[in-house]
Order: sequence, then C-alpha cells, then structure tokens
Amino acid sequence: MKHILSVSLGSSKRDHAFETEFMGEKFRIERIGTDGDWDKAIQLIKDNDGKVDAFGMGGIDLYINVAGKRYVIEDAKKLVAHAKKSPMVDGSGLKNTLERKCIMDIHNNGVLNLTGKKVLMVCAVDRFGMAEAFAEVGARLTLGDFIYTVGLPIPLHSLKTLKIFGRIAAPFIVKMPFDKLYPTGSQQESIIPKHSKYYYDAEILAGDFNYIRRYLPEKLDGQIIITNTTTQEDMALLKQRGISKVITTTPDMGGRSFGTNVIEALMVSIMGKPIDEIAPEDYYAMLKELDFKPGVVDFGEA
Repeated sequence: MKHILSVSLGSSKRDHAFETEFMGEKFRIERIGTDGDWDKAIQLIKDNDGKVDAFGMGGIDLYINVAGKRYVIEDAKKLVAHAKKSPMVDGSGLKNTLERKCIMDIHNNGVLNLTGKKVLMVCAVDRFGMAEAFAEVGARLTLGDFIYTVGLPIPLHSLKTLKIFGRIAAPFIVKMPFDKLYPTGSQQESIIPKHSKYYYDAEILAGDFNYIRRYLPEKLDGQIIITNTTTQEDMALLKQRGISKVITTTPDMGGRSFGTNVIEALMVSIMGKPIDEIAPEDYYAMLKELDFKPGVVDFGEA
C-alpha cells in the first residue's frame, strides 16, 4: 500500500486520514497539521522521509507563479530541504492543470455558466491557472491579492494588471515571513471579516479556502464558492453564512476534499518519475485517466 503524507502548517483540527484505491493501487492518504509549528513540521518530514511514497506540503506554497515566471518562497525551503528521499510537492503542478481544467469543465459541461459572472479571487497569484481560466470564459474578475495578502486596498480587475504588479512585488513578497501572507496554525480557526464589500459584490468566491474563510463576512446572499480542502464543518459554516453552493476542484475523499498538494503527491507516486522530469502534459494525461469531476454541493437542495 502506498502512503501519502501531507505535512501542513495548518490547524491540527483539520487532520484526516483514510484508505482508498486509485488506478488499481491501494493508498493510505493522511494529513497532519502542526498548528504553525515549523520545528514539528520539519521533524515529521525527517521521521517519515523514505518511509512514505510522497509528501504533500500543506499550509504553505513552495512557489508562486506570475505570468509563467516562478518565484520560490523562502520559508518553504526550510521544509522541502528535509525531504531527501521521498518527493515533496506543494500542489503547484495541479493548480495550473487540474484547477484550470475544472473551471473549463464547470463552464462547458453545464454546471455553471461563468460568462459575465462577478468573481472574487482573494488571491489569484496562488491560483494563476484558475484565474486565467475564469478570464478565458469571460468572467468579470476582482483579484484581491494586494487587499488580502499584503494589506493594500488595491483591487485588480485584469490578469494583465496582476502580471505587471506581480512581477514587481513577487521578488519581495517571497522573502516575507509566510505567516504574514497566509493564515497558518490557529489563524485558520479564526474568521476576521475584512474588506467585506468585495465579498458582497461578488457572485462567485474562488481560490484557496483558508483565504476565503479567513475574511468571510457574517452573512452573504447566495454566493457560490469554488475551492477545495473543505471539511464537513466548513460546509456547515458556509451554509450558515448564506453560501448557496460549493464546487470543489478536488474529489471527495473520505468525507472531505483534500488540497492540491495531496492529489499531486498521489499522482507523483503513481508516475514514479523525478519531479523535475514531470511536465504539465503528464498531469493532464493522468487527470484524463483518473477522470476527476468537480464536486458540487447545492445547499438549496439540502
């Protein structure tokens, strides 16, 4: 049985483990949160390196991608440096393949017509493939990267503008302490509504769930969320706060949707190739074989 372990800087309250089968192979898939404790995360990696088939890096990205250029987040190097035998991935390979494909499937297969829809992406740099897909189908984008990531009240409305600002800001942002950029540990348990007018104005809230949840207003009016890493508790919260529908880009696994880092780790373990030899075409080919479909939960039908 293959073992996939996601080591996350996020809350341990979101831990989950289950066994399943993919492409004829049995897997144990496990997520362990360290509540923002870097030393604990490093020790988990050291203890399991060479014992698991692949690591997922949760609660932090190794890279951000802006217009085809990849920037390495300095803090993430502290973790990946200790995975010397087992491959470790952060999900970025799938953010530009699975999530892009998911948006196109949602639009083209009758799940939801996205043309003209007002979409808030709390952080688009983290999901550039998704943002490009929204733009391609004609959605009206509001990109909250500067608002919610670095605290500057500057909404962006086009990928072209994001590329310009992103190329200027990215070299500095990747050197910042990661917990200043993204909710880690106990921060994932608290909700601090912020710049709520952008949430209210949107018809769709899309991207990283921890970002969306972190700034979620008390009451919304039927907005739709497109995201992943949702637990049953998250779904109850979203229904309570007025969300009408949740579409997940990763499949339900044992009662929740996992992050892209877990799915990428699973795929890498099946491919059996060095990470630096895996191309986007490899991910697309395997996605086609796995035939992942967006998960849809309509609270109006509950």
